Amino acid sequence: MTKETSEALQRSVKDHWYVKYEEVGFPSIQKGWILPVDRWKDFDPFILMAEDWFKRGTFSDHPHRGFQTITYVVDGRLEHIDNAGGRDILEPGDVQYMNAGWAARHAEEGVGDDIAHTLQLWLNLPKHLKQTETSYQNIYSEDAPVVSIEGGSVKVFSGDIAGVKGPMNSIVPITLTEITLSEGAQYVHRLPETHNSFFYVLSGDMTFGENKVELKKHGVGTLTYNDEGNEKNISEFVIKANSRRSKVLVYSGTPIKEEIVPYGPFVMNTMEEIKQAYRDYHNGKFGPAAR
Repeated sequence: MTKETSEALQRSVKDHWYVKYEEVGFPSIQKGWILPVDRWKDFDPFILMAEDWFKRGTFSDHPHRGFQTITYVVDGRLEHIDNAGGRDILEPGDVQYMNAGWAARHAEEGVGDDIAHTLQLWLNLPKHLKQTETSYQNIYSEDAPVVSIEGGSVKVFSGDIAGVKGPMNSIVPITLTEITLSEGAQYVHRLPETHNSFFYVLSGDMTFGENKVELKKHGVGTLTYNDEGNEKNISEFVIKANSRRSKVLVYSGTPIKEEIVPYGPFVMNTMEEIKQAYRDYHNGKFGPAAR
């Protein structure tokens, strides 16, 4: 181990839990909160993350303002439709990034009789970026660079990780990495020491961090970080697989440190701004419905 590596901040698991699921009314099927919204201050810049199983008609035309979404398709097919004329179908392993900005209006639908299984993360926008133009970006699984490591692979959707850069163009830069390991394999994931970070176990059984916390499928963990550090300094997060086909998603980003009001489909800094978003939507300023 080099001197540079040995002096890097060694990340530990700060908190961890398993997602609890509930059945919901058709055409939605099941929902779980990976990141519950009432803890957004702990997760900053992330607000919430939901895991959903649903059929067509669950997330039809609806508005958003003031934040970004990152949707990872676990299974099934997801059709994206927006009122700017965008339409596409995402398949397992694909990711969609949306900057809702000042006025997004879109639909997220299961395709045909498919049950879409997705993970949707809400990523905050700082106050000065909440009125930016709405934009969408699809990142297909095969377009994300993959780095082969001993006993596994690292797929990079966003950020500079493992010597490659992910294709996601997030207004608020983050990292998103999918790490797959075989039984007994170990990998050291490197992140800026100032990034707040969490992970979600997609499959298998893995041990995480300097304090060696073991989590299986549906396990979530947050990591220690250096809030007063230097974003150019790299930290290390050790991951070890205890079973075959272990897979985890790791997210990280710089905290924004602003008070927010997450309310319905909007995330603003004050309740008055939330009320204005509803007025703007009802007055047609978000444009026509997504069809």
